[in-house]
Amino acid sequence: MPEGPEIRRAADRVHAQLAGRRLEYVWFAFPELAPRADSLVGRRVSAVDSWGKALLTRFDDGRVLYSHNQLYGVWKLHDAEREPDTGRSLRVRLVAEGRAASLYSASDVSLWEEGRLAEHPFLARLGPDLLTHGVTAGQAMTRLREPRFQRRRLGGLLLDQSLFAGIGNYLRSEILFFAGLHHRTRPMDLDEAALERLSRTILEVTRQAYDQAGVTNRPDWAAAERRGGTSRRRWRFAVFEREGLACHRCGTAIERATVASRRLYACPRCQALP
Repeated sequence: MPEGPEIRRAADRVHAQLAGRRLEYVWFAFPELAPRADSLVGRRVSAVDSWGKALLTRFDDGRVLYSHNQLYGVWKLHDAEREPDTGRSLRVRLVAEGRAASLYSASDVSLWEEGRLAEHPFLARLGPDLLTHGVTAGQAMTRLREPRFQRRRLGGLLLDQSLFAGIGNYLRSEILFFAGLHHRTRPMDLDEAALERLSRTILEVTRQAYDQAGVTNRPDWAAAERRGGTSRRRWRFAVFEREGLACHRCGTAIERATVASRRLYACPRCQALP
């Protein structure tokens, strides 16, 4: 399933397609939304961004279209006069000045007033988005110290979207590796330097995944793998999906475990439990 960086990149593409343009045509497949489509015609798309795995299309009258792709949803960008070649079910179509963005196969779509977004049943449970909300390392440290988080093991905590929105399974493994932490470590177990390193790593790994389309490996390690002719799936990550392969840093075989019902990959030497 796509994680925060992939959803933010999708939001960027829709933003580039529609932002700053006035809507000429709006269509919703959902009966509760269909009567409101015409009220958006003539409105300008002011921005498209993301919050965790939700995409938010913002209009100049203060309304926001919330959409969650879940497992199968996908936005397709196209000319208004040219239908995408797909067998998927159309759910939403927005056309602005000849450019179109069509959402297929998603089932969770709703229209909100900006001031009421905090009441959305999904968004209300989310922590800040690491890519959209300008989270700093200091703010991340403060959040990790909160009583509701500080006693929880990182292996489960990092997947909790109420901590930070957007961290999924591959980011969890990569963050813990680059922070040099075992998944059973708790924030309260860390001294100031280690907590700062974790906070900085959370932001840096997530940002790199966004900037490099899902690549979280160190550039020199990735380059060495590519020179050896390995696939992108192998050189993309430092530890994720590398079970049995040598750790780039120390040469120890990467191990796989199940933590919080999800796959986790780690180096038993670099991430030993103190």
